Amino acid sequence: MPAVQIAGMMPAPLSRTRLGWLAALLALIVLAGASWLGHRHALARSFEELSHRGQNTLNLAESTIQGQLERFERLPELLADHRAIRSLLLAPRDPDLIMAANTYLHDVATLLGASDAYVMYRDGETLAASNFDKPYSFIGGNFAFRPYFSDAMAEGHGRFYALGTTSNQRGYYFGAAIDVAGQRLGVMVIKIDVDDLERAWASEDLRIIVTDPEDIIFLSNRPDWLFHAFGALTPDRLARSMETRRYADATLGEIDFQTRSDRAGFRLLSGHGRDAVASEYLVVQSFMPQAGWTVQVLLPTRAARMQAAGFVALALLAAGSLALIALILWQRRRQLALRLEMEQAAKDDLERRVIARTTELRAANAALQGEVSERRAAEAELRKTQTELVQAGKLAALGQMSAALSHEFNQPLGAARNYAENAQLLLAQDRQTAAQENISRILNMIDRLSRISRHLRNFARKPNQQLREVALADAVQEAQELLGWRLRKTGVTLEVDLGPPGLQVIAGPVRLQQVLVNLLSNAIDAVEAGEMRALQLTASAEAGRVRVTLRDHGPGVPEALQPRIFDPFFSTKEVGKGLGLGLSISYNILRDFGGTLSVRNHPQGGAEFTLDLQAAAPTAEAAE
Repeated sequence: MPAVQIAGMMPAPLSRTRLGWLAALLALIVLAGASWLGHRHALARSFEELSHRGQNTLNLAESTIQGQLERFERLPELLADHRAIRSLLLAPRDPDLIMAANTYLHDVATLLGASDAYVMYRDGETLAASNFDKPYSFIGGNFAFRPYFSDAMAEGHGRFYALGTTSNQRGYYFGAAIDVAGQRLGVMVIKIDVDDLERAWASEDLRIIVTDPEDIIFLSNRPDWLFHAFGALTPDRLARSMETRRYADATLGEIDFQTRSDRAGFRLLSGHGRDAVASEYLVVQSFMPQAGWTVQVLLPTRAARMQAAGFVALALLAAGSLALIALILWQRRRQLALRLEMEQAAKDDLERRVIARTTELRAANAALQGEVSERRAAEAELRKTQTELVQAGKLAALGQMSAALSHEFNQPLGAARNYAENAQLLLAQDRQTAAQENISRILNMIDRLSRISRHLRNFARKPNQQLREVALADAVQEAQELLGWRLRKTGVTLEVDLGPPGLQVIAGPVRLQQVLVNLLSNAIDAVEAGEMRALQLTASAEAGRVRVTLRDHGPGVPEALQPRIFDPFFSTKEVGKGLGLGLSISYNILRDFGGTLSVRNHPQGGAEFTLDLQAAAPTAEAAE
């Protein structure tokens, strides 16, 4: 009895094991089926997106072709009405008419951007052509076998795509009948180049092809498929192509691809063998009834298939991740309390550290604020010193000019005294007119002294640091008047060319005048002892900047000294003739204006200083 019970209980564990394996097998079957359906759905969606992309490309390619054809469609008919063409058909052997037609067609083809334009007589012989002066001229050739000629002679219009038998160049031909005095005497033909269409279709991941009625590819952005056909080229297809000599002597080939449709109805084109998927394309096509063409866009499907496979892989990964997350959750619940306790302890420790660090940062911030205050005070002191140095430079320049300026003042004063004494005598003699002339001269002398005094006062006063629009011509004029005595004394001539009138710069009027005075004074010193005592001051504006150039004809600045020429207290003059501050002050003034001051030796001799300033639109001046 016990043996029987043991024997009866043995199948139970085996049945549970089988159920487990069956459940696992069923889960695998369900997972495989779901993966297959998901892959199929994802692939259909990827192909649909690819098809939409191809349709957009197809519409664009078809519009480009249609626009190019419509541009030239009516031109042969218009050209056929020209008197030179009609006269040639009435006298086809007249050399003067032939030359006139050749010239006309050449000019028209060049103007319209057509490849060729030519006139054919009713027997098919070409009488005149735009390429009459080329080695492959169409003149004398008979193209009666072309459909564009026969259709135009029969119906009035003809069009045809072909490879030129003479030029061996692809083109699309438009033909229009030429009727003269009720007789159809010939055909006007325009050939357009199609290479530009292919260049516009350049793409690395898709192919655009156009096939003729025999399904032979004659337009493609991939040269390896040109003049090839999908499938076998039967004798009938070859015979129809040879009849019109559409491809001249070109060798026609076959592409070993097959066309099929998938479950979703998408048309696919693929090769054979192991590379079938790698060379598979999704085909989107459209028929152009006007030209009898089929435009096709071939899009590689490899990326779409990889995208669908990636979607399935991601779905499987997501399912596995969910299972793994469920396994991990219960472990995390046990550790949650311990982690919360550890986090609280870490939080308390962090707060203590933050308080200590905040205290340190406050102390550092207070020290930094003190350092900033010291730096600001030092900067203010530096600016004050710089301003005083600029003012000292101007006063030093005024001191150097004082002796000559006293002569400038004494001469007008002496003349004014003489004119006043003469005026007294003239009034005593009742010579009113002569006395008034003397008084006018005295007033002119007083105005001259006032101008010199005003320029000296403006030059000597401390300038405002605020920048504004300054008329360049006014600053140059004031500098000339300040240094006019020295120019006359030394015999130095100053040529001024400030370019377009109304030129304005962003600067301070007084400081800009000081820069000009410093540079002019140095230039006068450089040429005073030379043979050629001439200076040139020019200005030009470009790209929002104004460049002012002062050139002298002196010995120039040695190249070894040019990097130091703008350093403070550096001077190439003799001892006692300068403090070495003029160029340094001028350099810093220009930098405050947002400009630059540079020096170089002119190729023809002498030094050349260049001021680069920011240009400003002409505005009303305000006092500085």
